Parts: sequence; structure tokens; C-alpha cells
Amino acid sequence: MKLAQSVLLMLGASVLSFAFLQLAPGDFFEEMRLNPQISAETVAGLRAQYGLDRPLPVRYARWLGSAMKGDFGYSFAYGLPVGSLMLVRAKNTLLLTTIATIMTWIIAVPLGMLVADRPNGILAHASKFLESTLLATPELVLALVVLLIGVRTGWFRVGGVRVDATDAPASWGRWQDLASHLAGPVLVLTLGALPVVLRHTTSAMREALKAPFVAAARSYGIRHTRIVFRHALPVALNPLATLFGTSVASLLSASLLVEVVMNWPGLGPLLLEAIMDRDVYVVISAVMLSTAMLTAGTLVSDALLVVFDPRIRKEQMA
Repeated sequence: MKLAQSVLLMLGASVLSFAFLQLAPGDFFEEMRLNPQISAETVAGLRAQYGLDRPLPVRYARWLGSAMKGDFGYSFAYGLPVGSLMLVRAKNTLLLTTIATIMTWIIAVPLGMLVADRPNGILAHASKFLESTLLATPELVLALVVLLIGVRTGWFRVGGVRVDATDAPASWGRWQDLASHLAGPVLVLTLGALPVVLRHTTSAMREALKAPFVAAARSYGIRHTRIVFRHALPVALNPLATLFGTSVASLLSASLLVEVVMNWPGLGPLLLEAIMDRDVYVVISAVMLSTAMLTAGTLVSDALLVVFDPRIRKEQMA
């Protein structure tokens, strides 16, 4: 059922994206009309070659057929099938988002547990200050600050990452170069997503530690560490599993902006160039890939919810 809903969501997103972009005034070949050296017949021939003179439903049907083959249309600016053009960029965005997601949760969950267990400690007050500061700071400002630090100190590289497919896949130099370029964007995305996940983790752990079964476990003399990890944490993971999908969506949307600022060769810079050039099939494909990643995050969130909540498993088995 969830998979069918995801397919319908992506289909609806493709229809709306295609309609809005195709109904916008002008196209990729519009600027050629201003060049006196290019005749109107040449421009009309190019528009006909790429099917831009066809009715909107016909163009969408052709694009959908191309998407079924994995081409996703043809890029006017690059002269390549969009599928091959998007493949490397999508891998880079997915790599960046995945690492940032892992780093966010690795930091937020243990820190939230400590803050919830000791609500009046120094760590709790420092955590509140950190949350407030990061929530009040937009991702763009964070990216610019981290970019300035990278340029001034040289702690990590900014721009110029090597994505040449001829590089040896297991080359140590390539991994060093990749890690150095990833450090800045990952730091920005992690700092941007950390306060929300940390606040929800702290709240979920506090509610779990106040539950009656925790008081009963204490009365039996069970060690505090065992209560926190064996009894309270599994209960707190239930609402956090639902948060995971939202966290992935937030990181994905923020990564498009961060990639442009930090010059990471992902979907963000490609999407910006395509919008400026009115390369419509690249824009539509980038939107579709982003929607697919968001849908995948939601499906993973639902799967984690089934794993952590035995009540849902019983409902599905009934």
C-alpha cells in the first residue's frame, strides 16, 4: 500500500512539475531569437527537433516513455540523455545526505539520552544553548561561515573535488580528496539538522524515563544503565522512527542549497544551472530524483517503526 502511494506521489509530482515548467513563458531556445545570425527557421527547426512544438500532453507522454527507459528526456544544454547526466550528481547528493544523516543521529541520540537522564546538569544547559543558537541560524549563514573557515584555515577543501571515473576506485589519494571536500558540507548539514533531532530525542527519552514501567523496574533494583538502554531507549525509539523520514527530507532540501554554496557537485548546482538555462527535462528529473529520495526516506521510516513498535507488527500479522 505504501509503495503504491509512493508511485502515485511521484507520478503526481512529475505531472505538476512538467505542467508548470512547460507552461512558463520562453524556453531554452528563446535567447537564440535575439541573435541576428540565427534565423527564425533554424530556431523553429531546433524546437521541432526536441519536440517543443508538440502539444503538452504529447510532450509529457514522450517524456514518460523516455523515463521508463531511464533516459528522462534530453538535456538541451549538455546534449546528453538526462539519465546519464544525473547519475553521478545523484550519487554525490546521496553520499552527502547519507553521511550527514548518520552523523546527525550518532551525535543526537547519545547526547539526548544524557541530557534527558540528567536534566539539570551542565550538559543539559549547554545543549539548550546549542539548540537555540543553531535553530536561529539559517543553513545559508552556516554554510557561509563554514566556507569562510575552510578558506582561511585550510582545514578542509572547498570546490575542485575530483569525480573523474578514470580514477582508481580504491585509491587512497582519491578517498582523502573526497573526505576533505565532504567535511565542510557534512558539517553544515549536521549542524542544521542536529537541534531538531536532539530536541525530539531528549523529549522522547524524558517521557520514557517517566513511564510507570521504569519506576517498577527501579523498584526491583535493576541497574540504572540497564533501565536506560534496555527499557527506556526502545520506547523512545518509536517516535524517533517517525522523525527519521522528516529528518531525511530536511537534509535533502538543505543539501541542494549547501551544495551550491560549498561547490559540491551534486544535484543542487545542476538544478540551479538548469533553471537558469531553462533546461526543462533536467529540472524535472532533478525534482523527480529528490522526490524519490524523500519517498525512500519515508519508507525506511515506516520500516523502522514496524521494527521498534511491536503493536504495529501484531496489527499487520492479524
